[in-house]
Amino acid sequence: MADLKTGPNPLFLREEELRQGIELMFYAYRDFTAEPDEILSEIGFGRAHHRAIYFIGRYPGITVSELLEILQITKQSLSRVLGQLVQLGYVTQRPGSRDRRQRLLELTEKGRTLEQRLTDTQRQRFARAYRRAGAEAVAGFRTVLMGIMEEKDLKRVQRPPEDNGRK
Repeated sequence: MADLKTGPNPLFLREEELRQGIELMFYAYRDFTAEPDEILSEIGFGRAHHRAIYFIGRYPGITVSELLEILQITKQSLSRVLGQLVQLGYVTQRPGSRDRRQRLLELTEKGRTLEQRLTDTQRQRFARAYRRAGAEAVAGFRTVLMGIMEEKDLKRVQRPPEDNGRK
């Protein structure tokens, strides 16, 4: 692993600094997903299930098409994942009030319990890292992550969850 610097490097756009950022992201993602992956494997689920559960919990009443837009997976993959989540009692679907063809998704109590269990370990990691880094670094971290994201998704994360991520 690359040597971690103690202070900010004024040459932060140099190749080594960029590669170190990429490397740190890989390690952070590995560790961020490790504990939830263990929980998911106990019930035969994978990361696609986790992402679906997370966003359905974050935006109750989200439509299938909105979830597809967020997850960027095929309809076939989402259909398989949602089918399992519904069949096993983690998610409910109901038709939309204005458009009966829409399927609105919500977590059941069982789904909320699983989402909480999966998210707790990740929340603890973020809380620990945020405490260590301080408010200014957290603001910088958010700026960096938002700079990595696609423009179309920025609107979604800049809205409060009550808006259900809708445009």
